[in-house]
Amino acid sequence: MRLATAEDMRSYGARLAAKLRPGDLLVLSGPLGAGKTTLVQGIAEGLKVRGPITSPTFVIARVHPSLRQGPPLVHVDAYRLGGDLEVDDLDLDASLEESVTVVEWGEGLVEGLADDRLEIHIDRETGDEARLVTLRGVGTRWADTPSDPVEG
Repeated sequence: MRLATAEDMRSYGARLAAKLRPGDLLVLSGPLGAGKTTLVQGIAEGLKVRGPITSPTFVIARVHPSLRQGPPLVHVDAYRLGGDLEVDDLDLDASLEESVTVVEWGEGLVEGLADDRLEIHIDRETGDEARLVTLRGVGTRWADTPSDPVEG
């Protein structure tokens, strides 16, 4: 799907959050500046978690507790991680079942955390603010979900 502005990306994230539940793993990929953190800001808004939501590049992971009895959001930036051992050191699987876990730059690193995941790839369109978002559900959790769970 095509999202024309950063606000559209946040809005899409908020609508996607309504479909998420504890135990969900989202793996975000795309080039620098594609809008991964902007999408997470929308997801956080939809989940009603404590913010602010900023890129956790230097702290690697942040836990944002729910403000309304919902699941916490675990926001991870795997950009600086050197491999599987460093992912293991984060101990993400300890909180996976009760949280919604979103991993930026997690492609090729975190798939082993769960059999079910939603892979989201974001690309920039040349010469404009628009983004192209592609979703791919993996596992039984997403088996009956349309290619866009927000619209389906």
